[in-house]
Amino acid sequence: MKKLILLFAFIPFLGCAEMQQVIQQLPQTQGVLSQTEIASGLKEALNKGIDKQVVKLTNVDGFYKNEMVKILLPEELKKVDKTLRDIGMSKLADEGLKVMNRAAEDAVKEATPIFVDAVKGMSFNDAKNILLGDDRSATTYLQNTTTSALYTKFSPVIKNSYAKVGADKVWSQIITKYNSIPLVKKVNPDLTDYTTNKAMEGVFKMIAVEEKDIRNNLAARTSDLLKRVFALQDGK
Repeated sequence: MKKLILLFAFIPFLGCAEMQQVIQQLPQTQGVLSQTEIASGLKEALNKGIDKQVVKLTNVDGFYKNEMVKILLPEELKKVDKTLRDIGMSKLADEGLKVMNRAAEDAVKEATPIFVDAVKGMSFNDAKNILLGDDRSATTYLQNTTTSALYTKFSPVIKNSYAKVGADKVWSQIITKYNSIPLVKKVNPDLTDYTTNKAMEGVFKMIAVEEKDIRNNLAARTSDLLKRVFALQDGK
């Protein structure tokens, strides 16, 4: 029973093949719920996590107006931002921050299938090893095991997104203007690398929010099937 309870706490992060494998290994003591219903509930929970938290990051202002994941300027550019504002160029500084977040929003839109595949690629043995973890143990595992591969995929998308949303031109203007100011130390930041890492950080952060919610919040079970399936863990 303890194994069953822990399984349902972790289900938003199991792929369909792994879900069926887990179900087949459970004792056949699920009462009125069939294996098919349980599998459907697990699949629904997985899709809910992706749709509710990752996909909304792709919307306009998905990053920019979400204080949990909004991409702020790196330390190197804070002095650039302050200097521009001091000389009356606040509008340009504001635009620089906005387009950085727009690039992240656009990149997550293009790269979401990659992230979904990474989640579904988690093996059954991997899942068993983290079933006893805390409210974000699945997220932490994904972050530790997929960051390198995701970076490789996200980085070119971010680079293309900078061009697509006009961020490259805005930041070229900002850096050129700043470096032309007498006596300042010239800067040449790698904004693609910075934004790529922050976009990934935001995705993992929002996945962690949904993981915790489904584990602990009855209201997060928004369909009859989710309520029936997750009720199996409430007897702990």
